[in-house]
Amino acid sequence: MSRTNSKFGLLQALATVVGLAILFWSLGLPTFRFAEAANVRLVSDTLSDSAPSVPSNHTISFVTPTGVAPSEFIVLDFSNGPFGLGAVAFDDIDITDDGTDLSVTAGCTGGDIGFSTSTNTISLEFCGITELPANGTTTIQIGTNATFGATGNAQLTNPAVGSYEIVITAGSVDSGATRVAIISPVVVTAAVDTSFTFTVAGVATGTVNQEAITGSTTATSIPFGVLTQGSATTSAQQLSVSTNASYGFAVTVQVSQQLLSSTGADIDGFIDGAYTNTPVTWVPPTASISDEDTWGHWGLTTEDETLTAGLTDPFDAGGTGQLFVSASTTPVEVFRHNGPSDGTTASIGRTRVGYKVEISPLQEAGDDYTATLTYVATPVF
Repeated sequence: MSRTNSKFGLLQALATVVGLAILFWSLGLPTFRFAEAANVRLVSDTLSDSAPSVPSNHTISFVTPTGVAPSEFIVLDFSNGPFGLGAVAFDDIDITDDGTDLSVTAGCTGGDIGFSTSTNTISLEFCGITELPANGTTTIQIGTNATFGATGNAQLTNPAVGSYEIVITAGSVDSGATRVAIISPVVVTAAVDTSFTFTVAGVATGTVNQEAITGSTTATSIPFGVLTQGSATTSAQQLSVSTNASYGFAVTVQVSQQLLSSTGADIDGFIDGAYTNTPVTWVPPTASISDEDTWGHWGLTTEDETLTAGLTDPFDAGGTGQLFVSASTTPVEVFRHNGPSDGTTASIGRTRVGYKVEISPLQEAGDDYTATLTYVATPVF
């Protein structure tokens, strides 16, 4: 009998709630709404440096299904590891909503976003009428890569070697996580419940983008050796990516400096120190006695046929190839795919990147020309 009474009481309560909702609606009054939690999507975090215990920039991108209302927060939790916040402040943060910059201040003091921190977390409050629409793409830059309004001067500090989860809470109901790997010297990002492997291997013989290889390499060194005046030298490395990321990955390479000797002499960027960033056919240095930039130069090429977001072939790898750009301190994309990869299939899971150098008789003598390359691999889930 008591069970029957309980059921009857529950039905009465439900009927009362429904009745009140209908009454409020008919009178134009607010009705009850129930928020449902959702996962943020397309989450990635790209680090500028993957070495342990060093400062690094973060570029975090995600889509929040519900959006963020005024007075709500985006909270970034770096406690796994943890990543050290150090002196990171509001002017070290850039945030964009579908490409539109939002101003960040210390608390809601006239800007769009109010910045605050607690132990290993960063909170971004949406001030006034500022909000994020549902299904919009949000990008947050933390560190010296933050340049809107002022240039950032503080970065997060990486933890020890390992794989770490970064948790994102957006508004009152949306949340999710991504995962980054601290593995020197390669920067690798990954999302939760995924696999991602990036490797670099040496190449001894063959071709790279229809260019004959004249010198062998290892996974960690490109020894051009003694350069011959008027004769170009070409070496290559093999890049392999294996991942189950739904939206694939991109790999970039950048150089710490141009080939520099302890005497101060350098071998400049292709062509003749102009640092060409549009792939063109290789030409020798012009060797003008009055311009040391023209005494020697070096550049790079790739045989991947699907680069940039448009999956184009700027290096003509699917044609006659042999196009080059300058080695650059700005990242150059050399490998991309838009889905899972197996680490072996050409232009999907594996490619070769070539490096070419040529000097004229005017190039200064030196036995210690040196530069350091950094590959950055970023999956998108």
